Amino acid sequence: MSKLTGHLSSVFILFPAKNDVEQTLALGQLGLGSPGSLLSIWQNSRKICPLGRVNLKVFETDFDAISDFYHQLTELVAQDSPQSALGRGEMAAALLKRDILAIEGCQRLIFDDGRFILDIYLGDILGQLKGILTPNYMEQGIGDRADHSALIAHWGITEKINGATLSEAMLWQMGRLSRDNATLGFDAPGVEWKDQSAALVRRVGLRLIEATAGEFRQQAEIEYQDNRRDDIPLQERRTLRNAQSNRLRYCPVTSAAEGEIAIIGGGVASTHLALSLAQRNRKVRLFCCDSDFAQQASGNKQGAVYPLLTPDNGHLSHYFQQGFLFTRRRLQELVDDDFHVSYDFCGVVQTGFDIRSSARLDKIIKGQSWNSKVASPIDAGSATQLAGIDIDKSGIHYPLGGWICPHEFTRAAFEKAAQISDVSVEFNTDIKRIEQREGLWYLYKSLDDQPSGLTDIDEAQERTMEMGPFANLVLANGQGLTQFRQSEKLPATGFRGQVSHIPSRNELSKLSTVLCSHGYLTPGNNKFHCTGASYVKNPDNLDYSAGEQIENLQKIKHSYVDKPWLEDIDITGHSARVGVRMVTRDHAPMMGCAPDTESMLRLYERHQHTKASIKFWKETPAPTHKGLFILGGLGSRGITSGPLAAEALAAQLCGEIMPLSVAMLEMLNPNRFWMRKLIKGKALQ
Repeated sequence: MSKLTGHLSSVFILFPAKNDVEQTLALGQLGLGSPGSLLSIWQNSRKICPLGRVNLKVFETDFDAISDFYHQLTELVAQDSPQSALGRGEMAAALLKRDILAIEGCQRLIFDDGRFILDIYLGDILGQLKGILTPNYMEQGIGDRADHSALIAHWGITEKINGATLSEAMLWQMGRLSRDNATLGFDAPGVEWKDQSAALVRRVGLRLIEATAGEFRQQAEIEYQDNRRDDIPLQERRTLRNAQSNRLRYCPVTSAAEGEIAIIGGGVASTHLALSLAQRNRKVRLFCCDSDFAQQASGNKQGAVYPLLTPDNGHLSHYFQQGFLFTRRRLQELVDDDFHVSYDFCGVVQTGFDIRSSARLDKIIKGQSWNSKVASPIDAGSATQLAGIDIDKSGIHYPLGGWICPHEFTRAAFEKAAQISDVSVEFNTDIKRIEQREGLWYLYKSLDDQPSGLTDIDEAQERTMEMGPFANLVLANGQGLTQFRQSEKLPATGFRGQVSHIPSRNELSKLSTVLCSHGYLTPGNNKFHCTGASYVKNPDNLDYSAGEQIENLQKIKHSYVDKPWLEDIDITGHSARVGVRMVTRDHAPMMGCAPDTESMLRLYERHQHTKASIKFWKETPAPTHKGLFILGGLGSRGITSGPLAAEALAAQLCGEIMPLSVAMLEMLNPNRFWMRKLIKGKALQ
């Protein structure tokens, strides 16, 4: 066993002796290293802290390291025997199924019901470190508490990291993300650069562990019990944290208060948030206005899953690639645990339907060197071969894409959450208003459809019943996102979508991949295909529309003109489903603290359109409703974007380092539409 393996495997002695299920041990590693080393860390987490949580953050600059890593994993799986007590083959197989791709940014992999989380950051290491937001403890009133579990306790450095890679700037960023008494151990190929690096490590205030694996425990215990600290580097590290926090005052990212978390909603967003919180052992209570899960936008039979790409591959495109991969992994977790979710990752072929749309697809696929497993160009002949029917159009192929049944995905997430933590749901609970009193949230349920004889709490309005209090409240209620006074100004718009159900027959039954063009068309499932969807702004009803049924048919005919299989599309059965998806102007979800728009507008009356006002908005914390959070605006790609947004919000609520970059957090913050203008001195209207 190498020194590095010994360092990270033995560091579990630092885990609290009581093995508190709410504790997290965060570890960092520079360089992907070998699968054997990673599996040793995972094994030790299972053995030494089976009830606790371990978050290993790995930073790798060489994109080719991923293919080498997978090759070694494959060999480990092949070599494992059924009699192996270590179970490395099983763990290696689990890693293989999680699709780590060579794309920039953080990819989160979750194992053992959330007890082992692996974050792999690919790209320039210094840039990736700078992009990580330090949890904002000042908002919680606990200052820079040295041993908060979210911060990294120990860093390991692999053999491939050399003196040219490990810079002082990198070490300072590592220090910013570390506990005050964090340690570091590395295997250096050369004595000279090792000595130089050791000096840098000590300058930053990290404790250098140079022992062998067998000596680590004794030395680490001494280091952690040693109260003598050099206050200068610690103060510098705190200064780095404060500087980042001050730069982001207009983008508040605060955690939840201790106590129960209430969630309003019953779809993909709310149930996957419940699962991510359950994996952190939080108590969660869902309130759904319907009689079952996924009765609104999440209730479709099939939903296409593929990333939203842009020609510049900016933050939105990066987010959707990470979200797409996270959704695949979350589904794999549930399937591995024997939950029933219908799906088929049969690939997605996207084609244009007119000159403009075709030109945009061409611009996207030629604009970047996309990872071939994310997207690749496809010619007309190959597209027809993949589809199984004659489409005869070039476009973009998303080989890992496909479809998932949203309502089964929703139910499986909740059932899993209820298995591992105190998570419950109340159906037929129509929340009419929410109020905050003395820092706690109260929900008011409609009694209009309840038996008579119950007490009216508020006779001035419709009959309601008070529920609560709750320490925290998350609005994840889809089309109802803007129904409350506190959220009514959120710039998300409801769009009605009718999805048509088509019997599978003749040539159409041969369709073997998802087609996306003017509309979308899925392969058959339970003898039906899905196509659509209509797009009607601010609908006044959710009734079946014969006109929209015909519109869905025309979209497919417009996309693939005069193809014989179009005659097999039969809409005469009038089978369809209608839902409303909430859409934002920039197509990014809303995730984070609920903005207090009334307070913001009052401040705006005094601070606008001047250089002084720009300074004010940059330096003044944006007003929010304490303890109220938003998860919504998922639009038409909620299955792709929702689970990762839910995981990131759960990490925020629990005060952890989030698996999204600062730039992505700014992009998702619910107050972004106003603050983008205010910090530039522009008018809100």
